[in-house]
Amino acid sequence: MSSTRWLVLGAGGMLGRDLTAVLSDRSDVVLTAATRSDVDVRDADAVRRAVAAADIVINSSAWTDVDGAEADPAGAMAVNGDAVGVLATACAETGIPLIHVSTDYVFPGDATQPYAEDAPTAPINAYGRSKLAGEQHVLRELPRLGYVVRTAWLYGEHGRNFVRTMLTLAQTRETVEVVDDQRGQPTWSGALAVRLVELGQRALAGTAPPGVYHGTASGETTWYGLARAAYELAGLDPDRVRPTTSQAFVRPAPRPSYSVLGHARWTAAGLPPLADWRAMLTEAMPRLIPAVSNAAPPA
Repeated sequence: MSSTRWLVLGAGGMLGRDLTAVLSDRSDVVLTAATRSDVDVRDADAVRRAVAAADIVINSSAWTDVDGAEADPAGAMAVNGDAVGVLATACAETGIPLIHVSTDYVFPGDATQPYAEDAPTAPINAYGRSKLAGEQHVLRELPRLGYVVRTAWLYGEHGRNFVRTMLTLAQTRETVEVVDDQRGQPTWSGALAVRLVELGQRALAGTAPPGVYHGTASGETTWYGLARAAYELAGLDPDRVRPTTSQAFVRPAPRPSYSVLGHARWTAAGLPPLADWRAMLTEAMPRLIPAVSNAAPPA
């Protein structure tokens, strides 16, 4: 069996580490897991050299500080927009597929039903605008080999994320207040990593149409609903979680109030939508609890 060379950019992040774990288990894969120190996506020459040694690229590298992007939109655009353009061009020159991870923040968040993959985009903050620019580069430079996978409300055992924060706060606070007026689809990075690899396999085989896919869990809830579910699955009293509104937690960058995405395009790739968010959280929890227990408690 011949091996395929996979390049994962952003391999040190939450999703990147899960991608590395999934691909490392495959005997038919030669993996290059590049962290930011290995390949800075803002370095065009480094990107071109890395791409030249690959058969397929998954880009999970990104500026993810939403509020930081509002303070430094040029910095966010350099990573999430301009660098993705260089990466897409490098993949086009070598004729290899690129799977680029994007976000629900490309939408305004004012819908009342799930956003379809081809719904009009209209980001409401600098982070969303930078991510949309990256999407546009991929779709323009790689019309036959470019894949944009939007995800949202991502959590996992590595790095800072909402579920880990809630479980950590439970160690020192009797109650926590969580907003109940933003709706979305909590998505486990481990499940998304598996799906990205499945999509990559189909991209290499020529059986997955290029374009936009939505890599989020099925169903929907609020941050409050997610926190309660996390407490319950961790054996804690969910009534320790109290509902509040976004107005109580004003942040520099506005957040979409509705981030529910549709999943119709997976059928074209021969794949089902990802599992329901609660079933996904239930499967992930045995990994999350040890990760929280081994972390230092909040100051």
